[in-house]
Amino acid sequence: MWPVSRSAVVAVADSPWRRCTGGVTAAKGFQAGGISAGLKVSGRPDLAVVVAPEQAVCAGCFTTSCVRAACVDLCSERLQQTAGHARAVLINSGQANACTGDRGLVDSLRITRVLADQLGCSEELVLICSTGVIGVPIPMPNLLAGMQPLLADFTEDGGDRAAAAILTTDLVDKQIALEAQLGDRTVRIGGMAKGSGMIHPDMATMLAFLTCDAAVEPALWQSMVRRAVSRSFNAITVDGDTSTNDTVLAFAAGEPLAEPDHAQLELGLTQAMQELACAIARDGEGATCLIEVRVEGAVDEASALQIARTICGSSLVKTAVHGRDPNWGRIVAAAGRSGVRFNPEDVALWIGEHQLMASGQPLPFDRQAASDVLRGKDVLIRLKLMEGSAEARAWGCDLSDQYVRINADYTT
Repeated sequence: MWPVSRSAVVAVADSPWRRCTGGVTAAKGFQAGGISAGLKVSGRPDLAVVVAPEQAVCAGCFTTSCVRAACVDLCSERLQQTAGHARAVLINSGQANACTGDRGLVDSLRITRVLADQLGCSEELVLICSTGVIGVPIPMPNLLAGMQPLLADFTEDGGDRAAAAILTTDLVDKQIALEAQLGDRTVRIGGMAKGSGMIHPDMATMLAFLTCDAAVEPALWQSMVRRAVSRSFNAITVDGDTSTNDTVLAFAAGEPLAEPDHAQLELGLTQAMQELACAIARDGEGATCLIEVRVEGAVDEASALQIARTICGSSLVKTAVHGRDPNWGRIVAAAGRSGVRFNPEDVALWIGEHQLMASGQPLPFDRQAASDVLRGKDVLIRLKLMEGSAEARAWGCDLSDQYVRINADYTT
């Protein structure tokens, strides 16, 4: 697992949230597990489960693509049916089970029915997520044969096993666990995610699962999750492509918090999601560095985020970073085509600590020193406007020839 630089996430100086261990099972009462069920030719782990305490609240955010896997629609529908409650989610990797006709839904229903029977709960409380090659159905005999071993595997310390079982082209697993003292007790947030390619808002070829051991009213929890997703998973890009299965599910169960602590809980949720999102961007297919773009002085947060995402998604910016070329013209050009209106004569620009523009004019700078900044594992680009006081961040990665090689050979 690659750690995420603290500079690449929400400002943590005033945050009560600190790292702990446990991943998605860090939150009290949650269990998880992962096994190899033979869904992948490689024999690597490919089937995972996360089980929440009874009466757990669950909020979801899903791909905006109109080409969606049946499991996405099933999750969305069931969260509506249960008024935002869920008991478990099963995740298979290797097959997206998208664009597979009626079989996609039939198989998803069958799988969740088996898990519901084993847990002794209603089918509507069981969710399913799939990831892998589009157009390929799940090998049901293998998966069903793996259900008993999987259910024998999930434990309160099974976060590592679950995180490994949801990966596809990822090079590393992606986990987070945070804790904070809120009121008179310790609250924990855990999480895991997968994603490496086809990453672009809204959302990406990614799955993410969060757990929290504090009870939150369903509508409030959904609002928190939606805002946190906007500032994290919907602020990353690797290659400009979104997919068919993208899902974020966040569970909450435990003792309720006092209302004054809700803001701190949302801060922790956002921090956890941003760290997972940055881990996805850092692990972009063929990537050698994480790019963070900060846009300041915008008229509102949405405008700042749109500009930052456009810069992160620019192939010319990404290839310049990979070539360690401080070609700042590509950065401001990307900002200009973002769809957000601003006065170019007010723009200031930095790569790392090196200022390249002020008041819309180029400045002399040490080109070699700026190039050296681009050789680091974390590259910061900062763009300042004079339109307002809002700011936002987006994250991406450089674009290398390895991205082409990986995706040219993906299904063969």
